[in-house]
Amino acid sequence: MSDDGGAPGVHRVTRRTADRGESARASRLWWEHAADEYQAEHGAFLRDTGFVWGPEGVDEADARLLGPVDELRGARVLELGCGAGQCARWLRTQGVERVVGVDVSRRQLQHARRIDEETGVGVPTAQTDVQNLPFAAGAFDLVCSAFGGLPFVPDAGAALTDAARVLRPGGRLVFSVSHPMRWCFPDDPGERGLLAEQSYFDRRAYVEEDTAGRAVYVEHHHTMGDWIRGIVSAGLVLRDLVEPEWPESNQQIWGGWSPLRGRLFPGTAIFVAAKPAG
Repeated sequence: MSDDGGAPGVHRVTRRTADRGESARASRLWWEHAADEYQAEHGAFLRDTGFVWGPEGVDEADARLLGPVDELRGARVLELGCGAGQCARWLRTQGVERVVGVDVSRRQLQHARRIDEETGVGVPTAQTDVQNLPFAAGAFDLVCSAFGGLPFVPDAGAALTDAARVLRPGGRLVFSVSHPMRWCFPDDPGERGLLAEQSYFDRRAYVEEDTAGRAVYVEHHHTMGDWIRGIVSAGLVLRDLVEPEWPESNQQIWGGWSPLRGRLFPGTAIFVAAKPAG
């Protein structure tokens, strides 16, 4: 569900199927227009060099879901849907030299270059859809994504399989997405957002269309089982599943995420998976 404005010419909101090509086009179009507003509104929370897993504020500096920093320093790392590169840049500040970020939006990557110059911490990036990773098999020791491109793909299994392809044996995939149960509820941070209105099992995408019926924003719903089956079908092993509780210290509202809702049910799911070494 769209939590931040910026999509051009939204005429109608609907639930329907959207294929791989339409989804990629819509994501690119929406983020080109939304990037400036998104970074202005959320940049302070994300921090120029910070690794935040979601609106709850789970910080990788504390959670260590990627593994011990000492082990990461020699790793080759790929961040999917890197936005302005905040997470990848944090890894660089921890001594991880070989970090690459990819994002579908050129404008998001322009913000990454701006922050690189402001902080003096540079991250190599490439503009690409996470459904078509332009890297060789086994090129990375770690693939990570904090609300990056994965919520916007129609086939979770195919995207996870490609992420697993670029991992070396023994490598790790860690990613966060909207918790699947959020799809039962209106994207409202208040009392209305506590009343379930639609089926958890309705896998039709959330689509914003222009006047010609073309998608300008698409987000896909995959159940918890879908994500787990996707991980398994990609040849990975699920090591952990984190459903963060909303901390008392976080009083901000981020679209449909809020202290009210976050203290009653999870808004984020973080999956930790590994590629067998054999």
